[in-house]
Amino acid sequence: MKHSDNALRSAIIEHLPRLRRFAYALTGSQADADDLLQTTVERLLVKGAPLDSGFIGWMYRVCKNLWIDEIRKNTRQVTPGSEEIEWRLGALEGEQLALDRLTLTEVNQAMQNLDESQRAVLALISLEGYSYKEVADILDIPIGTVMSRLARARKKLMEQLNFNERQAVQ
Repeated sequence: MKHSDNALRSAIIEHLPRLRRFAYALTGSQADADDLLQTTVERLLVKGAPLDSGFIGWMYRVCKNLWIDEIRKNTRQVTPGSEEIEWRLGALEGEQLALDRLTLTEVNQAMQNLDESQRAVLALISLEGYSYKEVADILDIPIGTVMSRLARARKKLMEQLNFNERQAVQ
């Protein structure tokens, strides 16, 4: 059994900006994010979402799985451009002060080195403000995996950006 077409369309419209940000976090490119978003919306409209699933989590899961399929098909991954990094930095709350001190080039290089699973978790928690449990449900992974991916992503960013050395100098 699936959600009704009207309920599904309303939910998609309501959550479209958040899904777009998530697609961008996965792809790192606005053009690729728009393509992924379009494919996700098409898939949701055609196949719907099961009644027994939370629609928001299902929507993110479909998006993530389509991106994984795209990576496997093309064996390439695009990273964000400098013009979009500034927007991302403005959205980060916990890391905002530290990242403001860095150049966009340094951040761009650091983001390139995060794997897709780490970027997905980081985006859902830092950009979208979801709880660890919500992210675990959305990505269909254990909460411990969410916590470890987030910790590894933050650690890797800070190591790459030599944040500890910068703090000591200032």
